[in-house]
Order: sequence, then C-alpha cells, then structure tokens
Amino acid sequence: MTTEDVLADVGPRLRRIRKEREVTLAALSEATGISVSTLSRLESGLRKPSLELLLPIAQAHQVPLDELVGAPPVGDPRIRASEPIQRYGRTHWPLTRQPGGLQAYKVLEPKRKLEPEPRTHEGYEWLYVLSGKLRLVLGEHDVVLAAGEAAEFDTRVPHWFGSTGEGPVEFLSLFGPQGERMHVRARPRRG
Repeated sequence: MTTEDVLADVGPRLRRIRKEREVTLAALSEATGISVSTLSRLESGLRKPSLELLLPIAQAHQVPLDELVGAPPVGDPRIRASEPIQRYGRTHWPLTRQPGGLQAYKVLEPKRKLEPEPRTHEGYEWLYVLSGKLRLVLGEHDVVLAAGEAAEFDTRVPHWFGSTGEGPVEFLSLFGPQGERMHVRARPRRG
C-alpha cells in the first residue's frame, strides 16, 4: 500500500469514526478548534491530512493516531527461542533478531571454578544477573554480582566473567560495538 493509498483512506475513516460516536461536524469543530469546513474537506478527501489536524481529532475521539490513519498492525514482537549456542562451556540463547549492532543473550554458566583469563576487544557490554552469582574481573576490580545486580563496561578494558564456583549463574548479556552504550533509567532515591 502506497502513501497515497493510506492518505486516501483517512477521510472515510474519519467520517466513519465520527458517525460511530454520533458526533456532528460542529461538535467536533468545537472540541478540536478546527473549522467545520476543514473537517468536511478532510472527510471528503479534498484536504490532505496532517499531524496538526489529526492529533486534535484523535484526542477528541480518544483513539490512537494509528486508528485514524489505518496503520498496519505491528508484527508479533516476541522473539522465538532459537537453538541455544554452546560456547566456551556456556549456553547462550540469542534474544535479538538482527545481526550486527546491539546483541542480547541469555547465558547459563555452569557451576565451575575457572582461573580468570582477562581479554580485551572492541565493544561495550552490559550484564544483568538473573540467578546465582557472577564473578567479574574488570581491570583491577574483582567483584561478585548477585541476582538483580548489573554491571557495564568498555570491553577494551581487560575483563573476564564466569561462575564463582559455588553454583551455576544465569545472566543477561547485552553487547554492542564501541560507542553503543546502554542507558538504564531509574527513579532517583528519595531521601
């Protein structure tokens, strides 16, 4: 469907929605501040719809803008679990569809005690522990993250992460090329 087809369908859709709600052009004009003649021309297709006109109409009818323009439904956003990837003794489940750019994985690290071998590479990583404890060696730091804790770092800094040896650890890993940093928003603490 072309843009012209979408725009041509807006007028009849506006008329149908208004009539379903039993609203007159005069009442809609009063609610939106748009003249009756402009509303009439929009409905008849003699005037092209614009955001300046559609936003107040959507607000007056209390419908999403998508409904006024007949936007196609968004596809199923769920990511179907693919075959897990076994790498370095860990199990990785990809959580992103597109190759390149930001990548997300759910990772299961078995219970094992390994000697850290820090490495470096281009990129930026964010880790969030779902269950268990994750040991993170990052530069001069050697920390243990528990369930609900997160860490982020530039992967050009020598780093290693794995099980503490006390049990398995399950975590989320978001990895992106250098410069793609994650932004986590949290409510400020109230003192």
